[in-house]
Amino acid sequence: MEKTFTEQMQELLYAQKREILEGLAATNEEFRAIVAEMDPKDVADVASDDIDRKMIEALGSQDIKRLKAIDAALTRVSQGRYGLCMACGKKIPQERLAAIPYAVLCIQCQKSEERRNR
Repeated sequence: MEKTFTEQMQELLYAQKREILEGLAATNEEFRAIVAEMDPKDVADVASDDIDRKMIEALGSQDIKRLKAIDAALTRVSQGRYGLCMACGKKIPQERLAAIPYAVLCIQCQKSEERRNR
């Protein structure tokens, strides 16, 4: 995977994570106080702190799934495995990652997975 593309995707993932956390801060007074006390650059790391329980209580199930997927994608970036299909190991097309930066399956494997889950 091209290094500049991966860096762009990493920035996008952090932005999406911040968006979820800031949305939570806007709707939850206790969480807002925690975020306000943090250094702005640390907001992206909030989910890995000891406030996970409070976040889970306040976040909707879709946001929880998305936050976990974003965290997993950021882990794959740090491990050098970002952009590789978890099922077949092939590269996930950049167009797919641009649309869904936390995608774990290539289009073909995603279609197969959806057929199996019907």
